[in-house]
Amino acid sequence: MFVRLCVSLCVVSWLLGSAAAHASTPRGFDVLHYDVALVPDIAHKRITGQQTLRFNAGQALRTVTLDSGALTVTDVMQEDRALVFAQHDAKIQITLAEPLPPGDTASVTIRYHGEPPYGLEFAPERDEVYTIFSTSQWMPSVDAPDERATLDLSVTLPAGLLAAGTGRALPLRTLADGRIEHRWQLETPMPAYVYGFTAGRYQEATQQHGAIALRFLSRKRSPAQLQRVFTATGGMLDFFADRAGLPYRGDYQQALVARTIGQEMAGLSLMSERYGQQLLEDSGQTALMAHEAAHQWWGNRVTCAGWEHFWLNEGMANFMTAAYLQQAQGEAAYQAQVTIWRTRLDALRAKGADHALVYPDWNAPTADDRAVVYQKGAYVLHLLRVEMGEAAFWRGIRDYTQANDGRSVVTVDFQRAMETAAGRSLQPFFAQWVYGVG
Repeated sequence: MFVRLCVSLCVVSWLLGSAAAHASTPRGFDVLHYDVALVPDIAHKRITGQQTLRFNAGQALRTVTLDSGALTVTDVMQEDRALVFAQHDAKIQITLAEPLPPGDTASVTIRYHGEPPYGLEFAPERDEVYTIFSTSQWMPSVDAPDERATLDLSVTLPAGLLAAGTGRALPLRTLADGRIEHRWQLETPMPAYVYGFTAGRYQEATQQHGAIALRFLSRKRSPAQLQRVFTATGGMLDFFADRAGLPYRGDYQQALVARTIGQEMAGLSLMSERYGQQLLEDSGQTALMAHEAAHQWWGNRVTCAGWEHFWLNEGMANFMTAAYLQQAQGEAAYQAQVTIWRTRLDALRAKGADHALVYPDWNAPTADDRAVVYQKGAYVLHLLRVEMGEAAFWRGIRDYTQANDGRSVVTVDFQRAMETAAGRSLQPFFAQWVYGVG
């Protein structure tokens, strides 16, 4: 035990000195803004799109490389000049018309089409289309959580559909052929993986919670049922805002779609119609709803700098869900979540699949790896709460969240914030439970 702890402490010391390099690969440019216009063909499960990308050169820049999934790019323009580009390995490499000096800004316009195998979900029987996580499957982008940019998004749809998207809703435009252009503007830079939209032949309900306009969408549920399904939303946002020390920003929309395990986006969360039915049958089944709401702070506003530190997103959201249940439903509800996490960790250990929370890479995560990040990550936060005590723990959570609002972080950032709140080193704890296997 002592030898193992000493080795772990050495690992922690190395990480303290190299956290920034471990978090991301330098790209040579910084995306400032995406302007995206999409036309989904729901019946045939395909899209056409055009986007303008504005970026800043961090070094002398001749090529720009973006993730492009299974999309087919037809042309790239820089002002009135056609650019040379190549697509391979789900990426597009664009050669600029002239080298861009460090610090200068440029824009390119990309036209594309595709039949996304995932990332953009189609349900033609419901006249529905919605996004799930893999943004580069519907718009060329930088698929890295440390890259933040603003977004203008428009989606052209048949008349009669309702839609929700990331950012502030702009007035609809009716086109000459009767289709409707739905538009949103995201003015706060966010990682591209939290961009997205949903559209379908929905029913809707709205609610005002203080300064927050809430909106609920579903194909199957009536407005009255939607009010029942999402009755706890306002209280959740209040709870997380209090724990974060940051008020919720903007409006919040939730939609029940054909199928998903749950998806957070900036100001928008998706859950399945089946989950909505569960909430109608048992209003206490709010854990998934709370998890996605928690991401509005931990994930969207404070984001892991690299997927190797993904537990800072998902372990935190899982833990915060349990903390909300503790406040809303009592201590037994919280302890039930702790038991679930501990049982899953025991199962991982029994099969030799336990792992440190910080990964050397996250290129091909297994179901067990995800259990480490989600369940073990939450359990470790529970243990840290016990280790630090209530006052110091929650002070640390608030300080960490406030200090890193709008930033990308690595695990060392979290450790330092919690140590400051504790007034002592927590290195033995982090060596054992975060950088080691506990």
